[in-house]
Amino acid sequence: MLKTMKNVVSRVRKIITGRVITVFALCVALVCATLFLGISVNTVKISDGQNVYSIRTLSTDINAILKSANLKSPDYKIIGTSIKDGVKNIDIAYTFPVYLIMGEETIELSVTESTVREIVELAGFVIDDYDMVEPSADTVITETAYIDYSDINYTYATRQEAIPCGMDTIYSNKYMTGTNTVVNGTDGLKEVTYSYKSVNGVIVETELTNTVTLTEAVNGQTIIGTKKPAVKTSSSVNAVSTLVPPSPIQLDANGNPVNYKKHITVQATGYTYTGNNCSTGVAPQPGYIAVNPKYIPYGTKMYIKSSDGTCIYGYAVAADTGGFIKSRPTNVDLFFSTRSACVNFGRRNVEIYIL
Repeated sequence: MLKTMKNVVSRVRKIITGRVITVFALCVALVCATLFLGISVNTVKISDGQNVYSIRTLSTDINAILKSANLKSPDYKIIGTSIKDGVKNIDIAYTFPVYLIMGEETIELSVTESTVREIVELAGFVIDDYDMVEPSADTVITETAYIDYSDINYTYATRQEAIPCGMDTIYSNKYMTGTNTVVNGTDGLKEVTYSYKSVNGVIVETELTNTVTLTEAVNGQTIIGTKKPAVKTSSSVNAVSTLVPPSPIQLDANGNPVNYKKHITVQATGYTYTGNNCSTGVAPQPGYIAVNPKYIPYGTKMYIKSSDGTCIYGYAVAADTGGFIKSRPTNVDLFFSTRSACVNFGRRNVEIYIL
């Protein structure tokens, strides 16, 4: 009987010990689970300025947390985060597109509620007193909008430029009439400053703002001669003709008449006495010449010299004609007082100035 009771007591002890161990293990597991959950479960509050969204999550990734929240728009940006009393607070602001129009270029920006000035600065520009913007810089933009902006800048550049010289016309009696003498001028040098107005990076206006002369230009000169050549007359020339004009014929420095009606160049031959008077009835003498009256009428007064300048026939009158007019209708014959003078003259070109 005693042995039986000992067996029963032993069995009871084993049962009680096993249950105690099981309960202890369960308690330990419960404490561990409680501690684990207390550490890993996060409370996150998301504020969009109007609503607050409270989320309990095991995640620590802010972007993942925000994506899991049922926000009213997927377009937002985080403007701040904080932790208070173990709660993570995330402040967001919803974004919207704003179009910045600069001439032919349009820049799209994703912004939150901002002033026009802040939006322009977000695009990389700073509004100054020269710029033009519509709406005004202090206007608050709360929804999709279009902003017209002209980025106006003024820049300055200084460089050196030539001052072109001019040409002056000078009349001088130091030079002969009919001669022009050119004296080259010298360009000057100046320093000029330009201002450039650019709109959205494109130069639209250039203005000269300052000029400083470094070197004066020196004008060139065109000198026109007014000095008249020394004038001589037919009376001072040793001529073949023995005829005397009504008044002395004025000659230039080259021995040509200064005043005449017509100038022609023809071929001339010398002839002398034949025993007959001239066709016009006058007695032949040096100065009366034979012509084709169809070309040079009888009585025409002229001044004759050879083209090579070796013979000055002088004052002459058309008074005779001859057989040459058939073969040489435009030629003339000049009367000489001797046969040897005719031979010496031969046939040559002469300059006839019709007076």
